[in-house]
Amino acid sequence: MSTAAAPSFTDALAAGPLVLDGGLSNQLESAGHDLSDALWSARLLAEDPAAVVAAHRAYYEAGARVAITASYQATFEGFAARGVGAAEAAELLRRSVELAREAARQAMAAGAAGPLYVAASAGPYGAMLADGSEYRGRYGLSVDGLERFHRPRLEVLAAAGPDVLALETVPDADEARALLRAVRGLGVPAWLSFSAAGEHTRAGQPLADAFALASDVPEVIAVGVNCCTPEDADRAVAVAARASGKPVVVYPNSGESWDAQARAWCGTPAFTADRVASWTAAGARLVGGCCRVGPDAVAALARQLAG
Repeated sequence: MSTAAAPSFTDALAAGPLVLDGGLSNQLESAGHDLSDALWSARLLAEDPAAVVAAHRAYYEAGARVAITASYQATFEGFAARGVGAAEAAELLRRSVELAREAARQAMAAGAAGPLYVAASAGPYGAMLADGSEYRGRYGLSVDGLERFHRPRLEVLAAAGPDVLALETVPDADEARALLRAVRGLGVPAWLSFSAAGEHTRAGQPLADAFALASDVPEVIAVGVNCCTPEDADRAVAVAARASGKPVVVYPNSGESWDAQARAWCGTPAFTADRVASWTAAGARLVGGCCRVGPDAVAALARQLAG
């Protein structure tokens, strides 16, 4: 767990690489939780916080050093649509960080190697819409409008004391610009990770240009990709390192694809731990998995790094 005696996240990253967790939703689903509604895993922040702790703990005990909170789809607007007021929504956002901290405490008490860190997740605007647009971008909002959407919840998450903010699954360079504005002055480092398809963002912009947006933003300590195929991750790591000049974060999904209308995954898994050697050789310092990558895969990845 991160304490005053432990290295800061930035220092730990410099000494890296660090193992990230895997997909929180698939771990919760494997425990029998239905995540089919629009709030996804964020619903359990209110309804079953112990389940969130258990899911985080499973990854810590598998060898992850960093757990990403259940706040990806947690927004003031999304909660409001379910009748949750702003004060309660802010409390649930704070709770997402507290639950990951509690999981770290439990895991270390059970013998997990530390220090363990917490990354507060902020998903894209499209995650709030829950219609698959997080994989397309181009929402029709201005950069200013997107900044106004993201800043309030980032302020709450930062005040909850995570080690790092995870600005993740960003499909669009315009949204990245908004997020880079929104993290200024929060006092918490951040990583910026895009969802990618080939050599482009999901919205179609060149990845190199998107990565370069963060090159002169001091709050951003790592740049990369997540929730893309492992093959797309293989190609993106070196591009991210070269374009941003920063350490790279990479945590692809299993290689299956998400059918937004059916709300189901389809295809064949392609995530394997032996990819990590090429990722770290190309500049990756934060490595893990996203959707459909579970504790067993994270444990294999941790062993690969240790070896």
